[in-house]
Amino acid sequence: MRALMTKLEQATALDRAGDRLQRAVQATLRPQRVRDLLHGVFLGHPLHPAMVQVPVGAWISAAVVDLLPGQRRAATTLVALGTVSAVPAAVAGLNDWAELSRDQRRVGLVHAAANTVGLTLYAGSLAARLTGRHGVGRALAYLGLGAASAGAYLAYKQGAQVSQSVSELHRMSDGWQPVAELAGLPQRTLVTREVDDVSVLLYRHGDEVTVMLERCPHQSGPLGEGEVQEIAGHACVVCPWHGSAFRLNGGEVVHGPSATDQQVLPTRIVDGTLQTRLP
Repeated sequence: MRALMTKLEQATALDRAGDRLQRAVQATLRPQRVRDLLHGVFLGHPLHPAMVQVPVGAWISAAVVDLLPGQRRAATTLVALGTVSAVPAAVAGLNDWAELSRDQRRVGLVHAAANTVGLTLYAGSLAARLTGRHGVGRALAYLGLGAASAGAYLAYKQGAQVSQSVSELHRMSDGWQPVAELAGLPQRTLVTREVDDVSVLLYRHGDEVTVMLERCPHQSGPLGEGEVQEIAGHACVVCPWHGSAFRLNGGEVVHGPSATDQQVLPTRIVDGTLQTRLP
């Protein structure tokens, strides 16, 4: 499987189809508030993995119920629920996929293809059950579960929409550590410093200073090279790579493609020196 994943990541032949699909998704899913909704910005958590719990749960339950006698109606209902709920989950997944790096999009394209096969098989299973061909319906459902499981494996291996910055916290030692002299910090300007070789972002507003991890949680973009924008009355840092925006006074995500907040570190001032520590 490792060799297969490497081959998929390097399969440039997938780029032509992937680039076309990416343009189509980005042209269709507009405006920004629609993308943010599908990314899960309002939750502070990626929406797609939350939504797939419904179809996956329904389909796995149907697989179990199909093994029991006299449960045809229950199995049919579960297959129908999974099939219908998979459609909006797929739309949210495509929205996330369109913001990934090219090598991730290659694997994601195969992930989407596997899920499309699975969804098609489940739709066929539902049609068969509704016309009384329950044996065919069960067979198609088990094939669909296999295809969907293969697709889920690919998504998990890529770690798409998982926060890429929080792991850096494990590289920081415990205790308060000096970061900068307060008097030397400019007002309303992004400043980058390091704590135990972990890059952090400083932003001073009056006597208040925010210290947050500098690598964007979406794809590890350098927030220190981003720009400060006022969004909904809050100063926000906008990632230069994909445009994710985070409030500088709390780290909350304001715009996607990131769906997770940026980690902010506790601060204190001791004898004019700004210090920070692990949360």
